[in-house]
Amino acid sequence: MALRVLIVDDHPVLRSGLKSILALLPEVEVAGEAASAAEALRQTARLRPGLVLLDLTLPDRNGLVVLRQLHAQWPEMRILVLTMHDEEDYVKEAFAAGASGYVLKQAADTELVSAVRAVARGELYVYPSVTRYLVQGLVRSESGEGAENTDGLSFREREVLRRLALGFTHAEIADELAISVKSVETYRRRLTQKLGLQHRSELVRYALEHGLIERT
Repeated sequence: MALRVLIVDDHPVLRSGLKSILALLPEVEVAGEAASAAEALRQTARLRPGLVLLDLTLPDRNGLVVLRQLHAQWPEMRILVLTMHDEEDYVKEAFAAGASGYVLKQAADTELVSAVRAVARGELYVYPSVTRYLVQGLVRSESGEGAENTDGLSFREREVLRRLALGFTHAEIADELAISVKSVETYRRRLTQKLGLQHRSELVRYALEHGLIERT
């Protein structure tokens, strides 16, 4: 079954361009369009898309507010932010509000396909130039190896969770922590068992809510 996508942006020319890009993906169907926050909410309720492609600058309401509303009402739906804003506050607020991905408009022609496919798989997608904001927000744990925190995770599990939330691959995590890829996979399974978090979008929200990644 094709992934149904709702495009939310107030510029008709851009919406048309986005539709042309998405038309290249046989697994995607553009279910509808919206030019305002109110229309976005109506169309989402009517069409129930699997993915909303959301601009943060809308004529009638802040896109971050819309993002929170969409995520609160349809938590299983993926929301991919497509915006001109590359400021740190926007990036962190978007993920804290429930975004599954963040892409800059100037890179839509080259990044949108990868972003849509990643988000559709339940992964978190962060445009490379804004990833640094999440990396800079890493909170250094003061507890020692093996010690458990209030969330029941060991020091190493929290370190792995941070990097998974930031989009690191298993190989990159293994390299940074000087452990094997197999060990990273084991930690990932433990995190799933302890927290019930399957997707990267869930991991990043958990990391933000529990202070593993700073909000500001």
